[in-house]
Amino acid sequence: MAARRKEFHDALAAFNPAKPILILGHHDADGLSSTAILSRALERGGRNTKVRLLGRGENVWSAEMASELRAQDIGGLIVADLGTRAEPPLPGMATVLLDHHVPAGVPQAALLISGHGLHPTPTTSLLAWWCTGAIAEVDDLLWLAALGIIGDMEDASGFPELAAARERWGITALRKAVSLLNAPRRASAGDAGPALALLLKADGPKAVLSGEYPETALLQAAKAEVQEALAEGRRVAPQIRGEVALIPLHSACQIHPLIAQQWKGRLKDKVVIAANTGYRPGWVHFAARSGQSTDLIDFLRHHRPEGADPVSYGNGHAQASGGALLPAAWNRFVAKLGFGAEMQVPA
Repeated sequence: MAARRKEFHDALAAFNPAKPILILGHHDADGLSSTAILSRALERGGRNTKVRLLGRGENVWSAEMASELRAQDIGGLIVADLGTRAEPPLPGMATVLLDHHVPAGVPQAALLISGHGLHPTPTTSLLAWWCTGAIAEVDDLLWLAALGIIGDMEDASGFPELAAARERWGITALRKAVSLLNAPRRASAGDAGPALALLLKADGPKAVLSGEYPETALLQAAKAEVQEALAEGRRVAPQIRGEVALIPLHSACQIHPLIAQQWKGRLKDKVVIAANTGYRPGWVHFAARSGQSTDLIDFLRHHRPEGADPVSYGNGHAQASGGALLPAAWNRFVAKLGFGAEMQVPA
């Protein structure tokens, strides 16, 4: 990682120091932690930063995002935990990408620092913590990297950094903070802004939980909403065809990954797909999980329906993938999996 740390340091040297660095991050615990580490470390290193979280339905490689980025007066771009493509999000802009998902392309005109292929696979937040050590003192920000590890990998990852964070800040506080930070993006409003605001100023997980900052109350309200929606979703029985178990949901909350994860442990020999028609109007969002050795990236590639956008379909991890499909494409998808009209949705 020393070589990657140097690459990160050298890439920043190509950024325009007179203008702020824009950090784009995902809105889950790993993305939030990555964004907070990068912003806080860069500010300590004397660089001004701006942050932008991508929420539901947004993609950093979309035409809409390219238009938004072109309107920004920035000196460089850092993309954290949002995947990779062969082309940079904004051609011509000095760019660094940090990510740990299966890459969908390696950009030639940007620096990619990827955890994919390493064993165990470091989360984006851990990559961010490793790299920013080249520009500032970040020892006190290790708890943020631990949040990302727990959020994406639980706490059995084997990273010594997580063990050190457990010893220093306590595993219970870290786990509770992860649960709270994930709630806003799963709630119906889908606004993870308060979670990021909290991570940009808190000095540890206990500060996140204590209530000393007003954002904590917002996160608690979001968590209560999600728990209510989750309780309802857990009552839905899966429909099984061959190797696939499909759970149909209709909720404005992002409960489909949680439901898929829950059923994965009970249906160990199935590819579990939780599909949510209420998350974003006009779309079917789904989460796929597997309790066996099925490579879900390959599985979804094999069953890709006509009309599936590669940007929003079949990315992520080998055992944790998913996507979003328009109704017509979804109907082709479930038909190919062997399901009948009962699992199709109106166009």
